[in-house]
Amino acid sequence: MSLDKSEIFSIGELVDYQDKSVVSVEIVKKDTGTVTLFAFDEGEGLSEHSAPFDAIVQVIDGTLKLTLDGVPFVLNEGDLIIMPADVPHALHAETRFKMILTMIKS
Repeated sequence: MSLDKSEIFSIGELVDYQDKSVVSVEIVKKDTGTVTLFAFDEGEGLSEHSAPFDAIVQVIDGTLKLTLDGVPFVLNEGDLIIMPADVPHALHAETRFKMILTMIKS
């Protein structure tokens, strides 16, 4: 997806829910990092994995359970958490939720 610079967008409208799916839309891709929008249907998730970079999760709709290094966190609309590089994490949609994932590569 290519967004025009210096435009206003409604972030929640840039990615749509799909039944029994996880949908992602990358809106910024640079050598220094990415910004990706996700929409998770209720009950969907991502199994435990790790990433080589710090990442910021910002919830823009719904509720998710994030397990970070074995510790569970419940995040709701408006919540933000920083996931450190190389730390195992998993996500589960307690309800349908949308989030912004900002990956910092440098």
